[in-house]
Amino acid sequence: MLNLSKIQAITLDLDDTLWPVWPTIARAEVVLQDWLALHAPQTALFCAEPGMKQAIRAEIHQRHVDQHHDLSFLRREAIRESLLRAGDAPHLADAAFEVFFTERQNVKLYDGVPQALARLAARYPLVSLSNGNADVFRTEAGPYFQAAVSARTFGVAKPDVRIFHAAAAQLNLPAEAVLHLGDDAMTDVMGAMNAGMQAAWVNTQGHAWPHDSAQPLTVSHLADLCDHLLA
Repeated sequence: MLNLSKIQAITLDLDDTLWPVWPTIARAEVVLQDWLALHAPQTALFCAEPGMKQAIRAEIHQRHVDQHHDLSFLRREAIRESLLRAGDAPHLADAAFEVFFTERQNVKLYDGVPQALARLAARYPLVSLSNGNADVFRTEAGPYFQAAVSARTFGVAKPDVRIFHAAAAQLNLPAEAVLHLGDDAMTDVMGAMNAGMQAAWVNTQGHAWPHDSAQPLTVSHLADLCDHLLA
């Protein structure tokens, strides 16, 4: 159980904690494909081949193992590689990525999340802490957050304890004064606890607890956690 008396602030994961990520990515992929059809039609045809986009992304991940924390870089380079192979101008990668990235911010929060964030923000400072490349301040969740820490800008990803400590530093608090909330049992929950934070599992996907250690406080929705924290 949580020690509520120690909690002075909260960090939150974004994808699959505040909104479902894969519908967002799917919409961004469609918008990107439509843009390519207009501006780089050979690449649009190339990317429409079954399995081609996945193969290109896998190759880019293997080529840039030192950039796995930066999903924006990997996505941009995958687009650039597709343009090159299809015979279109590779400089279009930057504009194409911006089309994708803008739509990637068009997230649809889970029902009740805005209200839950409002309740939490009225009591605690909130900082987003994400391995993804969503910009929380370009989403409707943005007004509830004081700061954001991402793997892309910080340089390492969860569950590395350094990124949790960086988020605590944004709050001018020791790690033990921060509660982390997230959907991933390893990167969020175990990572936060290894960093000295408290953690709760927002298990929106209904997964089984995968570790031998005791399962932490677990809820299926952020609103349920609000009831626990703010009762």
